Amino acid sequence: MAKDYYKILGVSRNATQEEIKKAYRRLALKYHPDRNKGNKEAEERFKEINEAYAVLSDPEKRRQYDQFGSTEFHRRYTQEDIFRDFDFESIFRDLGVGFDLGSFFGFGGKRRGSTSFRIDLGDLFSQVFGTSPEEEWFGKESYRTKHAERDFVSNGDVVLELPVTLEEVAQGAEKIISIAPTGKAERIKVKIPQGVEDGQKLRIPAQGTYGPHGRRGDLYLKVKIEEHPIFERDGKNIICDHEIKFSEAVLGTTIEVPTLYGKKVRVKVPPGTRSGAKLRLRGLGLPDKSGGKGDQFVRINIKVPKTLTKEQKDLIKKLAKEGL
Repeated sequence: MAKDYYKILGVSRNATQEEIKKAYRRLALKYHPDRNKGNKEAEERFKEINEAYAVLSDPEKRRQYDQFGSTEFHRRYTQEDIFRDFDFESIFRDLGVGFDLGSFFGFGGKRRGSTSFRIDLGDLFSQVFGTSPEEEWFGKESYRTKHAERDFVSNGDVVLELPVTLEEVAQGAEKIISIAPTGKAERIKVKIPQGVEDGQKLRIPAQGTYGPHGRRGDLYLKVKIEEHPIFERDGKNIICDHEIKFSEAVLGTTIEVPTLYGKKVRVKVPPGTRSGAKLRLRGLGLPDKSGGKGDQFVRINIKVPKTLTKEQKDLIKKLAKEGL
């Protein structure tokens, strides 16, 4: 039976390689077996799509297909010939899915060891499914997934970037996130331990995608500690700024400052404190693996008024005469 590969991919006969590749990506994801389990019609469609792409993506095979037509082309090429030198693994790395296409067709293409790779699925997912990758993986109820990055591994393991606040690092946290690696939303509980490190990976078994042999991989959440609107990190120590008046710097005062632990503490500023001085609050920094904690430092900034009344100016002049 004659096969119209252009019709199968939904492209014109003068389509560019980029147009052919784009059509293939869209259809391959739509009919991928992981998304259509038990659907024989989708399975056959998936085979057709890959066969069409194997021919049309190869300049020499495409030339002969165009020159001789489908019937004569298939006298010259067996199915194994069509897929010879077709790099299954790199193609599916580009798609962000793990799948042994050679085994699916009953023979092997080029094979490589299991590798990690990073892709941007934004445009691809929106084209195919009409959703963002965040909605596709986490669902619309997910928290703070706008900038999530993905590393897909060919054995079904998945690595997602998980933003974590400094408060969560300090106190630990439990979160419920919604993921949809197989098209069906699943809600899972994630425990963020105290003192978690930036770049640390939290493993959640059997919550990745399905790998080449039907085993579901693991989900790894790669911690990304977010910048804080108030605190700066300095290893396990944290620093916050606090502004005081000139008179308070000279005479001393007591201020109230926030902490990462949900409470405010009162701090004495000694008389004669200079701008840039740091006041230490022991044990209010970030936890470490040994069970200890860093410190919180309050950096003092002295506010210099931009405008003064006549009376204030006169007083400042008097102080200046006194050597202040």
